[in-house]
Amino acid sequence: MRVLHQDRGTGEIKMMIETLDDLWHLYNIIDEGDMIISVTFRREEAKSDKIRAERAEKKRMVLGVRAEKIEFHETESRLRILGVIEEGPQDVGSYHTLNLAEGDAVTVRKVEWTPLKLERVRRSVEDARRPRLLFVSLDNDEATIAVARQFGMQEVARIYASGSGKMYEQKVSDDFYPEIVDKVRQVAEPGVPLVVLGPGFAKEALVSLGKEKEPELFGRAHVYHTGQTGMAGIHELMKSGIGSETVQGSRAAQETKAVEDVLERIAKDGPVAYGLADVQRAAMAGAVDTLLVLDTEVRKGSAEELMAAVENGRGNVMVVSERFEAGKKLEAIGGIAALLRYRLS
Repeated sequence: MRVLHQDRGTGEIKMMIETLDDLWHLYNIIDEGDMIISVTFRREEAKSDKIRAERAEKKRMVLGVRAEKIEFHETESRLRILGVIEEGPQDVGSYHTLNLAEGDAVTVRKVEWTPLKLERVRRSVEDARRPRLLFVSLDNDEATIAVARQFGMQEVARIYASGSGKMYEQKVSDDFYPEIVDKVRQVAEPGVPLVVLGPGFAKEALVSLGKEKEPELFGRAHVYHTGQTGMAGIHELMKSGIGSETVQGSRAAQETKAVEDVLERIAKDGPVAYGLADVQRAAMAGAVDTLLVLDTEVRKGSAEELMAAVENGRGNVMVVSERFEAGKKLEAIGGIAALLRYRLS
């Protein structure tokens, strides 16, 4: 995300959407009641008195919509904002849906920008500079290709070896590895590190072929052994703490590691708190080192005071995506947890 313009007087921030991740950030930045201004398409107002007017052509125009419903559609790479038109050349008072996508510029106008929302804007700009991760998790039978985005882990392809199974463990089809290499080439982006993982020797065979056919992609691939394959293998790598600085520095890995630390401390009766009441008590005592909040709780507005209290107490706040595996685990224990500086009685 790039910030194009900021006006404290009007409460406006104009941003350029550059990636799918930016749509996820906007989904968390925009609240119901905000004014969202962007280029859109709408049919011209009818200028004919005919009983059956001809269907007007859609025209490009700038409209300001008061947000009533915000929907994030990752499969369609769209953020939809439904609301009433309050600014624009026509149809003021009518409903309209803004469909925001990569490459669009959007202005968000709020009555008040809270520190949390401003922090989210800052984080979106910072995340734009941080490379995402491209994973290939495979064994002799199948390969899973996934991308770590800010909103979660997105599986983009699954490739099967023909003739796979116990009878054919050593007979990987001739087109299995070339098909994987070809798919990686299609989804790879400049500057995005490639991580190849899995049990056995399939990962080494893939990287060897990849270096021949796509040396720029596979020449610097990070290769790791895991006990599992598929998405389970990727999650195993993320939470194990192993891997290069690139892997462990990703947002997904940070969130996974923090949630795993919470669960481990709960199991060992360590310095941890979970659930709103217990975490509030820990925050009041100044004992919170890191607060973990599910992003759905942030959007509800139920955790703002708690997050501010932790930051005032020199603690860290981590907003965990509901779409990561870590987010699902955090949701299971109430959506709010904290790693403490010391154990409370």
